[in-house]
Amino acid sequence: MSGERQVHGIRIRRLRLRAGDREYDVDFRESDPLATTRSASRGPRPMSVIAGEFGTGKTTILEFVDYCLGASDHPRHPEIMPKVRAATLEVELSGTPHLIERAVGEPSTFAYVGAGRLDDPTPASPQRRPLRPAGNPGSLSSLLLAHCKLEGVRLHDELATDPLSFRDLMWLCFLTSDRLDDRNLLFENVPMKNLKLRQVVDVVFDVHDDRSVELGRRIRTLEADLSAARDAYLMARSIVDEQRLGDHDELAEHERAAKAELAECALALAALDARARAGTTFAEGLRSRHHAAAAAAHKAAELLRDRETQLVRMTSLRATYAEDVSKLVMLTEAGRLFPPMRLEICPSCLTPVLPGDRRCATCQAVLEHHLPGADPTAGVDVTGELRAARARLAELTRYLDDLQAEVPRLRAAAEQAQEAETRAAAEVDTATAHVVSPYLAERDSVARRREAATSDLQRAVDGQRLTDSLQRRAAALEAGRGQLAGLREELRAARRLAPAGRRAEVLRRVGDRYRDLLGEWRYPRPGDAFVREDLTPCTRGEPYTSASPGGRTLIALAWQLAIFETAWETRSSHPGFLLLDSPQKNLGRTEGPVVERVYRHLERWLAGPGQGAQIIVADNAPPKTAAADVVTRFSRQAGLID
Repeated sequence: MSGERQVHGIRIRRLRLRAGDREYDVDFRESDPLATTRSASRGPRPMSVIAGEFGTGKTTILEFVDYCLGASDHPRHPEIMPKVRAATLEVELSGTPHLIERAVGEPSTFAYVGAGRLDDPTPASPQRRPLRPAGNPGSLSSLLLAHCKLEGVRLHDELATDPLSFRDLMWLCFLTSDRLDDRNLLFENVPMKNLKLRQVVDVVFDVHDDRSVELGRRIRTLEADLSAARDAYLMARSIVDEQRLGDHDELAEHERAAKAELAECALALAALDARARAGTTFAEGLRSRHHAAAAAAHKAAELLRDRETQLVRMTSLRATYAEDVSKLVMLTEAGRLFPPMRLEICPSCLTPVLPGDRRCATCQAVLEHHLPGADPTAGVDVTGELRAARARLAELTRYLDDLQAEVPRLRAAAEQAQEAETRAAAEVDTATAHVVSPYLAERDSVARRREAATSDLQRAVDGQRLTDSLQRRAAALEAGRGQLAGLREELRAARRLAPAGRRAEVLRRVGDRYRDLLGEWRYPRPGDAFVREDLTPCTRGEPYTSASPGGRTLIALAWQLAIFETAWETRSSHPGFLLLDSPQKNLGRTEGPVVERVYRHLERWLAGPGQGAQIIVADNAPPKTAAADVVTRFSRQAGLID
């Protein structure tokens, strides 16, 4: 069923749900074994069926696809919320693969969109696109509508105009299960939504009443853009002409000549350096002596720097130890000057007590050996600590004295080594000056040639950049003129064919396809089926709401497919894909042949007039004839999320 696809539109390639370190993928690409080695060559499948029992995740997949395309919320099943953190949809936008990613949890108000495929080693940097307002040129809706040839379209009512949103267009791309049998297929319960649905159908088929007005607005906008682009082009052209850069071929020739000149200069400099080295071999001894003197000067400077650093650090450490010694000496003197006061008489019975008694021998009163306010440090011996601190202080003092005596000597040695290095360098210069001077003049000449070539190269590169930019501006201007001519032709055609007449023709074609589908599926009395002017499908002379639940399911399928197939065959502005949820709802087991006829029709249409379109079906029990189209099958034991 793979055929040539139209350039415009949207196709679903893959869905990936990220849950921590796990990923859950659903692949809607072709399963051609010759293409599996190169995923890039695998296009979207015309027909994809998601099979499985009730409650295993079939509808969840369709809802996540819808969420990535801008829906306000995502499935919130218990097995989804604690695990899934992001959803990424790989789609084709006018034939180019793109990735659309949205966060899962609290519904995000923006999406990240970038060109590329899932599992690309180096995907392009995504662009953050808000979901609202839909009319924002940078929104996700504007991007998707642009690939459906509907950018900038506005819906009109009696009071105001609103920009068309891709969410409005999804009503024609996603037939949900609850619209199959609830008597609200056309949103009759919400009059404004019902009106907008009819306007969306008119917009898709280019038969809305304000088509001429909309084309005129787009023409005026494009004319203003072209005027600004033409002014910018003329200004850029004047700058290029003033600089007299020449054409692109001349600049390319200048670039090649400048690069060749730079290469010759590099070779000339290398040859001069080789000749200079060969002419000064007699000074190798002087160079060796200079290298030795330079190494000695470097070593002497390092040694001096090390000793000066140690002197600064050890001086600070010595001051710390001196302060510690002072504190310990003060503590020792305090113990001597202020001896502790002790109890000699029991305060209760006034009986003399001996040192160390905890109780009075006479009255057994508890005794306190230290009076309140007595020195708590009395009896503490710090003699050992004081002796150790004084010893460390003496060692530091001796080391500092040695450093202070050594630093002047090292400074003098460093100065002498530096002077020796300077004298050795002067000897080398004196010995080789008469030989090197001629080479220096030649080197200066080559250096001037190199600077001139570098300047010429930069001028050529900048000139090519300017001329390339000018050519791109000219191409964009020409493309804009072609687009403007196309819009003007559309406007003339729209004025020739009145919207009412064109809309009647579209309704006739949709009604005929609706009646043919019901007849193909052997619905009772299909000859009486038609679609009213307000798009309401009817059978047996009555609106679809009077049919049985199973009948309403078939009517809803036929109505949705009639619009989708007619839009595709007439190359209208439909995105080119259709999501169908639970097409067997309310049909029962006795309707197996009807289900097979529905699937056979989808297969035949996609292989014939519908080549390039895409249909994705979520069905609990698809017929065996659709086994080749099943992309994944769930069960109670193996659902979408384990």
